[in-house]
Amino acid sequence: MNAVWTIARKELSDSLRNRWLVSIALVFATLALGIAWFGAAASGQVGYASTPATIASLASLGIFLIPLIALLLAYDAIVGEEEGGTLLLLMTYPLSRTQLLLGKFLGHGLTLALATVMGFGVAGIAIALLVDDVAIAGLATAMARFMGSTILLGWGFIALAYLVSVRVSEKPVAAGLALAIWFFFVLIFDLMLLGGLVASEGTLNPELLPWLLLLNPTDIYRLLNIVAFGGSDSLSGVLSLGSDLPVGPAGLWLALLLWCGLPLAGALMLFRNRRI
Repeated sequence: MNAVWTIARKELSDSLRNRWLVSIALVFATLALGIAWFGAAASGQVGYASTPATIASLASLGIFLIPLIALLLAYDAIVGEEEGGTLLLLMTYPLSRTQLLLGKFLGHGLTLALATVMGFGVAGIAIALLVDDVAIAGLATAMARFMGSTILLGWGFIALAYLVSVRVSEKPVAAGLALAIWFFFVLIFDLMLLGGLVASEGTLNPELLPWLLLLNPTDIYRLLNIVAFGGSDSLSGVLSLGSDLPVGPAGLWLALLLWCGLPLAGALMLFRNRRI
């Protein structure tokens, strides 16, 4: 455990030195405050609309931003060390490959978690102090749920980045595959699902369709943050399939946790068999 924590502290200090932590926190705080005060501008209003509307807008933005930040943060975790000539050096220390990968994951995960809490936490405090008649308890619960799901979504994509990083031997290839993962889960998956529904003309098993949403962590993330306020009636597009999903919020949280654990387990397996 000491070795894992040592690697994690090194990754965290690198993030501080490279301004990753501060930059991500500033981006989150700026976007959260901007959405809170100008999210209703399309309807001709300027100012804080409501907690559900703010969280829904943040979640809609988060599915684009969080996976991209997580992938950029971690895509070169292993292949970058190998290209820099430090991976072989690290392996000469009393350090197993599992400890190295878990330490890096803990460091990157803490970086993203701290940035999320700092950025959105500042925005939540500003809303509580500056907005009249806002329900503090409701706001705190909503922000805590949103930040928790955001952290888990980011950890899931960090784990996916590790799968790429332990499999390839060049950083440009890892960067390209990381962007491909972002495009697939954020942009292409729902289009493919919608296209499949249209092309099948109702021949697909209707009981199977809602479960397909669990194959995309960004859809799970949106379901968690939208259903919590508006219920199934607020779902639209592909997400409307979620109204027939026979799992509650606990099941969605578990699915998001699995998206963190399973790719990380796969990365550990691949890393143990990698030639250095």
